[in-house]
Amino acid sequence: MASNDQLSKLQTYHQRILDAAGEGIYGLDREGSITFSNAAAIEILGWQLEDVAGKPAHDVHHHSHADGSTYPRDECPIYAALTDGQVHRVDEEVFWHVDGSAVPVEYTSTPIIRDGKPDGAVVVFRDISERRKMERQREEAYAEIQRLKEQLEQERDYLRDEVDVTVNFGEIIGSSMALKRTLAKVEAVAATPANVLILGESGVGKEMIARAIHCESDRSEKPLIKVNCASIPKDLFESEFFGHVRGAFTGAHKDRIGRLQLADGGTLFLDEVGEIPVSLQGKLLRALQEREFERVGDDETTRVDVRVIAATNRDLEQEVAAGRFREDLFYRLSVFPMELPPLRERLDDIVPLAQHFLDSTCTELGRERLQLTRQHTVMLQEHLWPGNVRELRNVIERAVILTKGARLRLDLAMGGTSKSSRVPQAKESADAEFLTEDEFREAEKQNLVAALRAANWRVWGPDGAAALLGIKPSTLTYRMNAFDISKGP
Repeated sequence: MASNDQLSKLQTYHQRILDAAGEGIYGLDREGSITFSNAAAIEILGWQLEDVAGKPAHDVHHHSHADGSTYPRDECPIYAALTDGQVHRVDEEVFWHVDGSAVPVEYTSTPIIRDGKPDGAVVVFRDISERRKMERQREEAYAEIQRLKEQLEQERDYLRDEVDVTVNFGEIIGSSMALKRTLAKVEAVAATPANVLILGESGVGKEMIARAIHCESDRSEKPLIKVNCASIPKDLFESEFFGHVRGAFTGAHKDRIGRLQLADGGTLFLDEVGEIPVSLQGKLLRALQEREFERVGDDETTRVDVRVIAATNRDLEQEVAAGRFREDLFYRLSVFPMELPPLRERLDDIVPLAQHFLDSTCTELGRERLQLTRQHTVMLQEHLWPGNVRELRNVIERAVILTKGARLRLDLAMGGTSKSSRVPQAKESADAEFLTEDEFREAEKQNLVAALRAANWRVWGPDGAAALLGIKPSTLTYRMNAFDISKGP
């Protein structure tokens, strides 16, 4: 009787030791049936010892993988300890709770050796649910960091473009009536959420106007994202516009955020919108109408809030009639159409723009400041500027580069563009009229007098008649004497 009491006390003592352990512990006999467990095992898996004692552990809580597929007993590391006598450690697996849920665990199965042979095993396991949760959160946080990193990199690239544009087109310069009418439209539409379609020839400053609309709107604190539709290959347009997930296609090595998502909360500027392939216009229309889209290779829908400003130098109504542009997309984009005047219709703005480009180019190239003369003004205003503001800027930059002294060599810079002059060009013809020597000399004299009158009869100086004619003052003085020209009334 005393020995039974001692045995009971010993069992109670050992059970207390087991229950004090923080890990789950249960024992197996040589057949793999459960013989004992501790409090932690009951807490983790919910099984009471009286309910599972004598039952195969594999059938109770180790019968399936996490995905529900069968876990064969002969592949179980726990039972392997009963056959090979080795300690088996597993870092990630699942045991099944009494309620049928899977509990992520790591465990060690240690054989009990008797007479040199495995006679059972002790399994010590730990619930790693919290660790797995933290790992998932860490992975999600890392993925979010990568997404934000990519977004910041792309926004940095766009910011560089914006800085470049700001340096060159940061001010809308001019006072012509045509420009004033345009700016009045900018002010009117900027305060609304309406989509804008900017029409005009190449180089008139469509992007500058789009930027002005964005900056005057209530979205000015959010990004203005530009998509140059003419520069994106057809095969990459969908990815560039909507983004993609890794593995969506060959070369998609990582997730990419599209321009539409980058513009969320701000403005999306679709430059050269007429270049979008017809096959992709439908998806763009849906994204603009529904304000949602799916990235390439992704089933998840992303919602966005963007305002669209589109620009083109094409006649979109003709493109619609020809079947090259969807009519419904055209009406979606052209809620508020704006046609920008070409530079040849803004004569009063040509010289101020030229001076602005001249100042900024001199600063950029580290040159002394140069001035436009009256002769330069005449040359600039007589030119038709088929390339508009962009051409004017290029001509001024070229003139600064060609200038060696203090006088701007605009004549050299415009040498290749003289065919666009407003001055009628003489046409070569077998029947062309000609002048006699006396008629030619009289015409030359009248030309000299016209230049002198334009210069208020000044010969010398940057605004003198010699400068206007492009000859040396001494040459002009000689010709005045030869033609007996003197200052008239």
